[in-house]
Amino acid sequence: MTPEEYYGNAFPLLKQGEAYLKSLIETYPNACAEDELQSILYVKTRIKSPESMMGKLKKRGLMEDAHTALQSTHDAIGIRVICSFVEEVYQIARWLEKREDIQIIEKKDYISYPKPNGYRSLHLIVQFAAKNLKSITAEIQLRTIAIDFWATLEHQMKYKRNVQHEETIRKELKRCADEIASVDLSMQTIRDILQSNMWKQI
Repeated sequence: MTPEEYYGNAFPLLKQGEAYLKSLIETYPNACAEDELQSILYVKTRIKSPESMMGKLKKRGLMEDAHTALQSTHDAIGIRVICSFVEEVYQIARWLEKREDIQIIEKKDYISYPKPNGYRSLHLIVQFAAKNLKSITAEIQLRTIAIDFWATLEHQMKYKRNVQHEETIRKELKRCADEIASVDLSMQTIRDILQSNMWKQI
């Protein structure tokens, strides 16, 4: 089943919302004046596939039709923003919170409060202000490139079947997630020191 078939009349609105969010993120002032490093490295967008959406609804014990999906979930539209540093994740989130064309209706900070498996990311559920899109919500995920590297591999391995030594693998993945978080912190510290030295030279 294609997304067009599953979402029906709502699919054009989902595509419109996806394109709008992508264009919105592209307006973010990407180069930091202090060190000319990019805040946003790249952006990924998607409309949740019918298989993925129906699987999610099934786990929740809900009907698996598109109407239920759009009423009961918020991530039919997904956009992932990959940043250089943790500080920039929060800067972009604050920038989004000030926007008048979207409203943040839910915020989940898995960077400050990681999931038990080590997953770290900042999730924002947003609603559009435009009249024709008011019934549509979307999820924005903000994370560093280091976190994205771990999350992408963890997601792929999570769906492997009949894995031997699963508990050992989970522990190793958690350890790797913690080490990556430590690297993110170290990189942020190095950047802060460099910026501080640069300001002293001005």
